[in-house]
Amino acid sequence: MLVGLGHPDDAGVFRLSDDIALVQTVDFFTPIVDDAYTFGQIAAANSLSDIYAMGASPVTALNIVCFDEKAFGLDVLRQILRGGVEKASAAGVPVIGGHSVEAPEIKYGLAVSGVVHPEKIITSGGALPGDRLVLTKALGTGIIATAVKAGLAPDEAVAASTESMLELNRSACDVMVRHQVHACTDITGFGLVGHACEMIEKSGAGMEIELASVPILPGVAEAADMGLLPAGLHRNREFRASEFEAAHNLPEFAEDILFDPQTSGGLLIAAAAEGADALVEELRSAGVDRAAVIGEVTADHLRRILVR
Repeated sequence: MLVGLGHPDDAGVFRLSDDIALVQTVDFFTPIVDDAYTFGQIAAANSLSDIYAMGASPVTALNIVCFDEKAFGLDVLRQILRGGVEKASAAGVPVIGGHSVEAPEIKYGLAVSGVVHPEKIITSGGALPGDRLVLTKALGTGIIATAVKAGLAPDEAVAASTESMLELNRSACDVMVRHQVHACTDITGFGLVGHACEMIEKSGAGMEIELASVPILPGVAEAADMGLLPAGLHRNREFRASEFEAAHNLPEFAEDILFDPQTSGGLLIAAAAEGADALVEELRSAGVDRAAVIGEVTADHLRRILVR
């Protein structure tokens, strides 16, 4: 066992041979959008993300489904599964089976297996003081989803959020493994601050984040300022309050965005300072348009996140 419950990370890793390690993860959740096909695509992209965060290549996937046929009808299930299979196929990953249970609330996702060389695993705990922090997707999917439920989300914001969630982290991973990267995690339910805290807990360092450099989806700041915040955001803030410090002039809605739980979020990468700009340039050339340096790892204020 190379990565397991003793040192939890985005995925588990088990050595099969001197040059092959098995990487495994599982994730599923309730619908984040109204369209069944799009939901299936997003859920698959989200499930694959943990494999990419480890610098690994996904190779197979299994469906995991909770569904009530009488309440929703089989066509809805077909559309969810079609979306998942097609998104996995776009990643070069066959869905080879799965399991379903009857349940009153729809849930869908994938159990994914991948491979990586045992000496090339990228974990979340290797960040070093002086590293630059690179984020590959904009924040705000949880806030936009809450605005959608309230009927207050502009079409532009919904389209941008959906497009972001549909984007695979495959290209970001491909670029990342060609650079001097020390650590990586994907930004999902714990929000940017929560996942950043996980990184520094393992590295024994601190982080400084420059809010103005953090990419944010359109419409998010306005929705947050209106108080359209998911319940998970409040839980994230409460859980990490002692590890988070914001500049005095930081508006409250900006803090909200940093704690917003993401679905199919981007990668947060700790890369050597001398190569960070080249990493971002190559990411953008590969189509990862919102990639940006958002801060740095520091030996100061250990195990704390400072936002200015």
